[in-house]
Amino acid sequence: MAKKLYVGGLAWATTDDSLRAAFSAAGNVEEAIVIKDRMSGRSKGFGFVTMSTDDEAANAISMFNDKEIDGRRVSVNEARPMEPRAPREGGFRRNNNNGGGYRNDDQGSGDTW
Repeated sequence: MAKKLYVGGLAWATTDDSLRAAFSAAGNVEEAIVIKDRMSGRSKGFGFVTMSTDDEAANAISMFNDKEIDGRRVSVNEARPMEPRAPREGGFRRNNNNGGGYRNDDQGSGDTW
């Protein structure tokens, strides 16, 4: 059964391919993904590696946890399932002040413009 590992502390230059190449020393890598920011496309500094078996995953953890990959000391452990998050409010919010920089009514500051 495949086992997914979390890899934290990755160098910005680490790619999916270089992560796969490093972890292939521990066994058969089914998938290697470096998580990237949606807007900039830049690495967020962590990723996930899926190993083919539990033994290969345990071997990868012992080989790479607290060791250097691409010049950075990384942490490797078994990935946990993502916890549910509250829905985010997104999109454009309309501001109901009609776009003005001051109040245009009798409740203003008393200054005359």
